[in-house]
Amino acid sequence: MNKRHSQGGIKGLIIGIILVCLVLGYYYYLSNRKSETAQEEVVKISAVQEVLMRNLDNNYPPTPREVVKYYCQITQCFYGETYTEEEFQALAFKIQEIYDDELVANKTQQQYLEDLRWDVNNLKEQGVVISSYALSSSTDVEEFKKDGFTWAKLYCAFTLRQKTKLASTEEIFLLRKDENGHWKIYGWKLADEVEQNDGD
Repeated sequence: MNKRHSQGGIKGLIIGIILVCLVLGYYYYLSNRKSETAQEEVVKISAVQEVLMRNLDNNYPPTPREVVKYYCQITQCFYGETYTEEEFQALAFKIQEIYDDELVANKTQQQYLEDLRWDVNNLKEQGVVISSYALSSSTDVEEFKKDGFTWAKLYCAFTLRQKTKLASTEEIFLLRKDENGHWKIYGWKLADEVEQNDGD
């Protein structure tokens, strides 16, 4: 009698363990399936969409270096990604949000869009993409005061790729702090041009 009871107890215990394993296995399967689905959703967001999703009202780049980094990310989208006409215009207006008001005022919106479209199409037709960029380190960002404003100057080197050919270009960015304490891009020039002017 005791033997039967003990055998029944062991069987019950084994069945219980099997049921627990099944439940845990199913839970593990569902958890993995959810995380895989989440990963798939993340993958579907393009580089263009990721850049456009940034809300600059709540999440403005805090330093001159971060502002130029965001500029580089948008520029990479212009020259290296595929997008719709609506996304092109959204990128164009998004990058203007980090431009100084004086820079934006240089052209009408229509002229700005036409010039930008021509420039982007021109490089795309040549098969040129910006494969990478390298910014000045934080310690190499030069800040100074002039005409009642706070300014910052830094370098950015771009690596351009045309099929198998690589070329690099270096630009100097000038930024000005606005009344809200945000750094805005005032302008940029090729470093070679600046060196030539200094030499003259």
